[in-house]
Amino acid sequence: MTSLSDLTRLKPAGGKRSSKREHIVNVFLSQEGHLSADDLVDRIRNEDSRISRATVYRTLQWMVEAGIARKVDFGEGRFRFEHSYRQPRHFHLICKTCHRSFEFLSSDIEALVEEVASARSFAATQSVVQIYGTCEECRTGRSTNLADGHTDLLFARDALRIAIATERSGLEFYSRAARLTRDARGKKVFEDLAEEEKEHLGTLEARYNELLQRDPQLESRPTFLFFKGAANGLFAEGADRLARGVNDQQALLIGIRCERGSHRFFKKYGDRFEDSEGKQIFLEFADEERQHLELLIREYRALVKRQGRARRPGRTGSPTRAAR
Repeated sequence: MTSLSDLTRLKPAGGKRSSKREHIVNVFLSQEGHLSADDLVDRIRNEDSRISRATVYRTLQWMVEAGIARKVDFGEGRFRFEHSYRQPRHFHLICKTCHRSFEFLSSDIEALVEEVASARSFAATQSVVQIYGTCEECRTGRSTNLADGHTDLLFARDALRIAIATERSGLEFYSRAARLTRDARGKKVFEDLAEEEKEHLGTLEARYNELLQRDPQLESRPTFLFFKGAANGLFAEGADRLARGVNDQQALLIGIRCERGSHRFFKKYGDRFEDSEGKQIFLEFADEERQHLELLIREYRALVKRQGRARRPGRTGSPTRAAR
């Protein structure tokens, strides 16, 4: 990934390196929230009155083109700018009364955008979702004392919540699979995975509690990541399928589908996020799910082979496509 120092050293098309531009970039990235061009001009001129308004405007446009800033329109008659360097893509709730914006990210909305674009053979490069209405504070008159936007801690909190929910769902699935499986070796695999899920769950919960210690208000802040069901829904569905009755091969195949879907989910969004603690959590979890997937595939193939030997000579099981 390109570093910030590399980005600020880039030359605008037809231009040259500028210490003024580097200063403007650094000031912009030190600010939180959504700044208008005039807001940034005021901050820059307070520090260095020699930098002109035109220079700030040109640098803002360059930052948008370089991927450092993102231009947003909140219906105020002017554009605002937010960080896009090392920040996850997100959407906005916009209050028409106080004009504040509140950020969120939803895998369901992203999936719908991708589905619509794919159906129309449309190559989407950017998606903007802005929901206009009235915030709680303006609607009720009660002060919420909640910070606008998101922080790395808030992002990490929600990433851990999703990972913990998935881990709990996986623990239930493997515990149920171990109870239902007759094959001794397959049962042991499910028991080991259940125990591993239990250990990982404890680790994630401890990590979550440590995160809360870093910000006493973190637990009460609004949700940023909306991943309805997320990967834990796969394991919940798999556990229901087990309860309806399956044989040992089918139990392993269900586990394979769950782990494959979970790995893809966490890898997909981990890769999309910019560098952050939340990204690290997702990619670590994706790697764990990949290891579980590989273990289940190996065990499925071994079970098919063992069962093939138990039948008359010449008849061997062949792994299905789902286990390849």
